[in-house]
Amino acid sequence: MQQSDIGIVGLGVMGENLALNLERNGFAVGGFDLDAAKRDNFSRRTQGKRAHAARSLAELVASLQAPRRLLLMVPAGAAVDVVLVELRQMLAAGDVVIDGGNTRFTDTQRRMLELEGSGILYVGAGVSGGEEGALRGPALMPGGHAQAWPLVKPMLQSIAARAEDGQPCCEWMGSGGAGHFVKMVHNGIEYADMQTICEAYWLMQQLLGMRPAEMSRTFADWNEGELGSYLVGITADILARTDPETGQPLVDLIVDTAEQKGTGKWASQAALDMGVNAPTIADAVFARTLSAVRQERVAAAAVLAGPQAAYSGDRCVFIEKIRRALLAAKICSYAQGFQLLGAADREHQWSLPFATIASIWRAGCIIRAKLLEDIRAAYARNPELVNLLMDEHFAQVMAECQQDLRDVVATAAQHGVAVPAFMSALSYYDCLRSPRLPANLLQAQRDYFGAHTYQRLDRPGKFHTRWVD
Repeated sequence: MQQSDIGIVGLGVMGENLALNLERNGFAVGGFDLDAAKRDNFSRRTQGKRAHAARSLAELVASLQAPRRLLLMVPAGAAVDVVLVELRQMLAAGDVVIDGGNTRFTDTQRRMLELEGSGILYVGAGVSGGEEGALRGPALMPGGHAQAWPLVKPMLQSIAARAEDGQPCCEWMGSGGAGHFVKMVHNGIEYADMQTICEAYWLMQQLLGMRPAEMSRTFADWNEGELGSYLVGITADILARTDPETGQPLVDLIVDTAEQKGTGKWASQAALDMGVNAPTIADAVFARTLSAVRQERVAAAAVLAGPQAAYSGDRCVFIEKIRRALLAAKICSYAQGFQLLGAADREHQWSLPFATIASIWRAGCIIRAKLLEDIRAAYARNPELVNLLMDEHFAQVMAECQQDLRDVVATAAQHGVAVPAFMSALSYYDCLRSPRLPANLLQAQRDYFGAHTYQRLDRPGKFHTRWVD
């Protein structure tokens, strides 16, 4: 059995592609999967390369050079715990285990505690970019035992995507579950980004009667400017595709029910737990949830009244308003994500590198976008930035786009077109810029029925009133 620099447990699409990426960058790779068919496929794909498939986990571990480094690409959850139980009996102090799955950050922190005393170094690494990114260059967000970073840094940075300035899209995020938390927030932003793009598409279809081919050209144009991003680019590709059997636009034949794996929900739950306002991320999750009850929606459509979705304004003007509204909503989504990162950083004392996080998201990952260079620059100028919208550049962009977002949301509401993410982004912006909110009445209500007390503007202390004599 040849000696390997790293072992990969789990030879599904992501694991296999990461293995090929590592081998292409000069590392000898061993792989193992419980599924014999996947092991055989890996052997075929790596024939003639510095890679091999082990017949057992023990054989894989035995083939690794010390300190042994293993990358787990098994489904998040119980499967990771099962593998760790086996590995703990085989590994020694100084060996490194990297969990590259979409693991909940609290599970990563729990596993680190369970490994205390073993000397095994545990890394929770967020991996973004899908199967193509895994093969060509993903964005990587590792965190965990800091002693592990020098042992895995050359490997991980060698396979990572490169931004336009040549920087690898992989840096150390911090201790504990920092890496998986950053990936979770990345996915939360991804949910919001995808939903706002879908709402832009829906407005063009429902109000302007645009066909997919025309919308494809619009999104392709947008991709050349401020909205340039992976998601806008693939949207143009999707809308251009026709079904070879029917000749119809393929997107029109897809059932309008979106699935989800849970990371967006986790991000929303974390925001609620930490008292962070992230409504656009949460509304993107709820939009998927509502899409799943398709039969209920079809039944409701026959019963519930609404206005006619017929728009009579200037078509070109409205398309430009949608573009600027999408830019504003996108910025609000990123602002909410970075607020969530800030709250977690204060709670867990990870010392998250905000400018670096924006930097590694510039390439390789699903939310890569031109906008991220401006976000990186904002946090480089002021690492203590209270909110991304408070940065001078983004405050100016929002000032230029906020009226378009208002017009789009108002037009959608008047014509009965659901745009929950656009609406929540606007509410987020308006709440943030409001020096006073109606929570004074809310707190009075709480004091009325529960004697929860309230504070006053004109004097310190807590007060309670008997509201009815």
